[in-house]
Amino acid sequence: MVDKYANYQNMRNIAIFASGSGTNAENIIQYFSNRNTAKVSLVLSNKRQAMVLKRAEALKIRTVFFEHKEFYITGKVLRYLGLYKIDFIVLAGFLWLVPENIIEQYPGRIINIHPALLPGYGGKGMYGDAVHKAVIGNHDKESGISIHYVNKLYDKGDIIFQERCKVDPSDTPDLLAEKVHALEYLHYPKIIEDLVVKLPDFLIKGPEEA
Repeated sequence: MVDKYANYQNMRNIAIFASGSGTNAENIIQYFSNRNTAKVSLVLSNKRQAMVLKRAEALKIRTVFFEHKEFYITGKVLRYLGLYKIDFIVLAGFLWLVPENIIEQYPGRIINIHPALLPGYGGKGMYGDAVHKAVIGNHDKESGISIHYVNKLYDKGDIIFQERCKVDPSDTPDLLAEKVHALEYLHYPKIIEDLVVKLPDFLIKGPEEA
């Protein structure tokens, strides 16, 4: 298969925000490890012991743990993004709302993946097993993933991409999660890459000092 980005020369820097185990983050890091379009330069988490930080460190990616005030009050997280010249932000199981100062600095350059077909099953508290239990509890015949831009509200940004999977009558939340994870691993890195290569050459960077 021909690589449509084989001659792309403008490497971009990606930051991943995550709060949990980090399987999606690990998959994204590995995808871009052999690409010339972008690289994951930074992984950030609001949980000090999150497995995502250990996964990233094992893959030789810089990691940052941050506290609530550093995200919402002092602006330290935004300064980290500037220090590492981040061009694009990916949320991968990140549970806090992104503050306005980061959204304003990265307009149209922050995306999230949700384990259901938005606008259904979105909003605060709707993540992981809670989503899959709700889908099964409502006897839906299909579920899937939604990749969307991030704004000031949970799961309300414009939808970029959706993919569906069948929900079988015998599915448990764990079995449905496996189907949804498979879609995430397959599609999320490719959508990220498609968006990254469309970024303009001139980007407004964040502050250069952390």
